[in-house]
Amino acid sequence: MPLHRSLRTGLLALLLLACSFSLPAAQFTARVIGVSDGDTVKVLDAQQETHTIRLLGIDAPEKAQPFGARAKQSLSDLAYGQTLTIEWYKRDRYGRIVGKLLDGRGEDLNLAQVRRGMAWHYKEYRKEQPAKDRDIYADAEQAARHQGRGLWADAQA
Repeated sequence: MPLHRSLRTGLLALLLLACSFSLPAAQFTARVIGVSDGDTVKVLDAQQETHTIRLLGIDAPEKAQPFGARAKQSLSDLAYGQTLTIEWYKRDRYGRIVGKLLDGRGEDLNLAQVRRGMAWHYKEYRKEQPAKDRDIYADAEQAARHQGRGLWADAQA
């Protein structure tokens, strides 16, 4: 009987662990009040608190790199002044929230940056993404690369 109980407990723990990877840790709405670069925004929530959001699953060129200014402008065009839903999963070592930006239609703005060729799929951290997003982001990067969009027009990207 004790073996049966420990097996059941182990399976329950495994099921809970598997579910935790498919659900966001938290979700809130906020207005984008600043765009730092092509993968980082500053938002103001309903309690008038500001948060820095590092976009999950993508990496955009830095300001001084080729396409850095264009990546920042692209994210600004998508998000600045918009009230968005932020699905977040963790904080990074700098205290920034790492999450996904969703517009009023539920469109994934992180993915939009990759589709536009303004960011790479951040494969080093792909395991932190929900499983359903991993292949979608990888396919979006491949399509942008194949079509020479954005940073993929630069032969050194």
